[in-house]
Amino acid sequence: MVPFKKIVICGVGLIGGSLALALRKNGYKGRIVGLERNREILSRAYALGIVDDAGSPMDETFRGADLLVLSVPVAQTGNVLKMVMPYLSAEMVVTDTGSTKTDVIAVAREVLAEKIDRFVPAHPIAGREMNGPDAAVDDLFTGKKTVITALSENRKDDIEKIAGLWEQCGSIIHYLSPDDHDNVFATVSHMPHLLAYGLVDYVANHAKSDLFFQYAASGFRDFTRIASSSPEMWRDITLANRAHLLTEMDAYLEELKNMRDLVEKADGPELEKIYANARRARMNWLNTIENSESKK
Repeated sequence: MVPFKKIVICGVGLIGGSLALALRKNGYKGRIVGLERNREILSRAYALGIVDDAGSPMDETFRGADLLVLSVPVAQTGNVLKMVMPYLSAEMVVTDTGSTKTDVIAVAREVLAEKIDRFVPAHPIAGREMNGPDAAVDDLFTGKKTVITALSENRKDDIEKIAGLWEQCGSIIHYLSPDDHDNVFATVSHMPHLLAYGLVDYVANHAKSDLFFQYAASGFRDFTRIASSSPEMWRDITLANRAHLLTEMDAYLEELKNMRDLVEKADGPELEKIYANARRARMNWLNTIENSESKK
C-alpha cells in the first residue's frame, strides 16, 4: 500500500489528475490536495472529485503532507520548487512526472540544495492527446512503464516509496540513468512528436491546405494523432532535451536523405528493403509488448 498520508499534486491535468484517480481506484485512503497556477483548472479538478481540497492557503495545503508530486511542464520546475520550498517539511518526499530528466534534476539540485536527497525523479510513460482534468482517467498507467532515474543521494526507502506509488497505479517500474532516459526518449517520443507537429504545420501552411485536409484519411490521422498534444508542454520538452534531440534529428535527416535519393533513382528494391526492415522491426516490437502484457 502507498505509505503517504497526504499527497500534494502540483498540476492536476492529465497526468496529475490520472495519478489521483488511479490511487483512489486502487484503494488509497489518504488525502490528495491539488495545487495549480490556474484556479479554474483547480476548481474543475475539485468538482470532478480528483482532489479533496482546492484553493486553500499554501501553509494549509502542505500541513501534514508527506509527498509532493510535480506534474507541471518541465520548464516550470524551478519556479514551482522555489515557490513551495518554504513549505517543505524535513521528511517530505518530492517526485515529478517530467518527460526530461537531466534538466529537471539540475534545477532541483540548484533549488533544493541540501534537500536534494528527498527528490526522486520519475517519468510515467503514458499519455493521451487530450489535456486538463477532464482528460484524466483512472487506468492511464495500468500496464505502462514508469521510469525512475534515482539519484546517488536518494535513500533506498524513498526510492521504494515512489516505486510503490506507481505500482499501486498499475505501473511497471523501470530504472535508467538520467542521461540514458533523455537519449532514449529523444528518439522514441520527442522526435515523433516533433515530426507529427511538423507535418501538420506543413500541410496547414500549404497553398492547397484545404484540398489536402479534405482527403486526409486514416494514415494521416494515425501518424499525426500526437500533434493534438499540449503545445506548451512539448515546446518545453523539445527545448529541454535539445542536445539529444538534435543528434537524433541529424541522424534521421540522413535516413530521409537516403530515402529521397532512392525515390529519385526509382530504386524499388532498396526502398522495399527499408520498408520490409521497418515493418519487421515494428512487428517484433508489437509482439514484445503483447507478450509482456499477457504475462501480467
